[in-house]
This record gives sequence, C-alpha cells and structure tokens, in this order.
Amino acid sequence: MKFTVACSELQKALTKVSGVVPSKSTLPILENILFNLTKNQLRLIATDLEVSISASIEVKGSEDGVVAVPAKRVMETIRALPDVQLVFQADAGTNKIKMITESGEYNLVGEASEEFPAIPQFKSEDQLALNSTLFRSMINRTIFSVSSDELRPAMTGVLVQLRGPEMRFVATDGHRLVRINYTGQTKSKIKKELIIPAKALILLARSTEEGESTISVDSTHIQFSLGNTTLTSRLIDETYPNYESVIPLDNDKKVSVSRDLLLASVRRVALYSSSTTHQVRFSVKKNEMKVAAEDVDFGGEAREKIVCSYTGDELEIGFNGTYVIDILSHIDTPEVVFNFSSSVRAAIITPAIQRENEDVLMLVMPMRLNG
Repeated sequence: MKFTVACSELQKALTKVSGVVPSKSTLPILENILFNLTKNQLRLIATDLEVSISASIEVKGSEDGVVAVPAKRVMETIRALPDVQLVFQADAGTNKIKMITESGEYNLVGEASEEFPAIPQFKSEDQLALNSTLFRSMINRTIFSVSSDELRPAMTGVLVQLRGPEMRFVATDGHRLVRINYTGQTKSKIKKELIIPAKALILLARSTEEGESTISVDSTHIQFSLGNTTLTSRLIDETYPNYESVIPLDNDKKVSVSRDLLLASVRRVALYSSSTTHQVRFSVKKNEMKVAAEDVDFGGEAREKIVCSYTGDELEIGFNGTYVIDILSHIDTPEVVFNFSSSVRAAIITPAIQRENEDVLMLVMPMRLNG
C-alpha cells in the first residue's frame, strides 16, 4: 500500500473514526484502525464490535492495499505533525508501516487486515432522511440523562420513537428524564421504536456535519450515513421502561424564572451542598425564589434570592443540584418554567417558548429535605 495525503485531511478522517477505538481491549486488534486503499480512495474503519465507523477521503494512491494500523500511535503522530504532505506506505508481507515527510520518517508495525473484525452486513428495512443539525441538537439535549447502570441496559441508551411525521427522543436514569417531540418529519411514514446506545449517539454528534443524514434500520442494527462517513451500531434489544407513568399531569404551581440567573445561582450555592447528596433547596413564594444549600459535615452554608414570576402557595422542595444544573444547561431559552405539585412529586421543567415543531419536557425527581 502506498499513498500521499495532506496531514490535515488524514487527521480529520482519523478524528472521525478514532472515538470508537477502545483504549484497552481483550481483543488487541480492536485497538487498530483499518486502512483500505482502492485507487485514490482511502477508507478508514474502526470498531469496538458494538459500534463501527468508517470515513473515506481522497488521496493520491500509488499501490492498493489493506493494513490495520495502531490507532493511538498514528493519531498522535499525525496530530503532532504540521500540515505537510505525507507519504504512507505499508509492506503487505510484514505489515511494516512507514510515514515519510520532507523532514522526517516514522516507522511502526501494523497488523494483518485478515485479523480485523468484519463490519456487519447491513440490509436496510426502513430509511429516513433527517437534517443533521436537528439530529445533533436532539442528541445533545437528551444524552446527558442516559443511565450508566449496566444492570438496566435499556436505560443506557436513548429511546427513539418514530411515529410517521413525529419523532420522539427519550432518555432517563431514574432521577431525571428528558422527552423531546419533533413533528416536522412531514414525509416520513416509518413507525418504529429503537433504543440506540449512548456511545453511538455521542460519536455521531461529534462527527455529524451540515446537510442531511440518512438513517437506515434493520432488526438488530441502525446505520447513519452522511457524506463520506458511515456509523453502524447494534441496537439495545430490551424493553424501555414506561416513562409516561412518571410524568405528573397535575403540577399546577407554575414558576417562570430567568434561566441564566437561576443556573448561575444554583452553581454557586451547590458549592456549599453536601458532597454526598448535593442537595439544593428551592423555596418559592410570590415572585421570589430562594436557593439554599447546607453541608452539615463541614459547616458550609449558602443561600441566594432571585426574582421569579409566581403567584401560588409557598412551596419548599429539594433537588440534587447537579441534576438541576445539567437540565438548565441543556435549555437554551432566556426563560424557563418549573411546574411543581408538592415537595414529594417530580418537577417538570420546560423552555418558556418552544422551538417550531418541538415540544421539550425535562423532569427531575425531588429529594427528601434535610431537617
């Protein structure tokens, strides 16, 4: 194999695929990226057996070939080089690799391409075209709520419900929940429920460019194609919990408050909360919200007062400050609305003004108040 390429172009492609490479694996071959050269087309492939990514770039090819290249070393080398022309060559018999620039030569040893796992053959049952910017936005606003508990595998992914023109994203870890409805898919007729692993969506959000993504689905996998990049992921084959049952329908206490003011206040006050519970206390009365925290173990305490719009009965409720910060950080309107019922019922948080074709709902469970 032999080709010439600009370092910056190779680095862009490597960045797209390297995120899936496991840092340590029981299968050492997975710590490599497969380089596959056909004429002037270089295809890079990486996989952890659950998620696979490929990216193609134009190069000046001299000799076709395939070799598995150590991901960490090649990434670090290309990142450290200036944007110069690089000659990459690999010996088919020994898998010895040489990378040559005007001023340097870098040698490493790859692995035989035959050792690299085959990417799943994908037979699409349904296809959907989607604006990449919208898709990335929906991923970024739900992914923070995904659970990391491997004992509840369904909750380690995002539930995507395709209902014809409506698309719904749901994520929950049992303490907070995000549900986003989008109703602008006018041409779609697909009706499916998918649980997509968080890792696949995080990688997708990082590598997604402007334009339209094509989403293809079969019974076990989902594939995203955009330009020269393709990501294929196994779906989580579990039943998602009945999230609708935890969304209260009778939260009649409505508080409207500046998102930036509240976010800054909770960030400051939470510094004085217990390192175990991270509890922050909200007290609301007519047009006023108090945010307070106390660390009994170390004698720390903080409280702040901010203006809000509220005319209901006084209410005091406790939350994990980290969860409130996460939720407020993923709402991008100047005002947010909290809907409360009582100190022991979940609070619903929404943007004061929803985007066109969107309905965003975030939920956080309360904590038992100290003292």
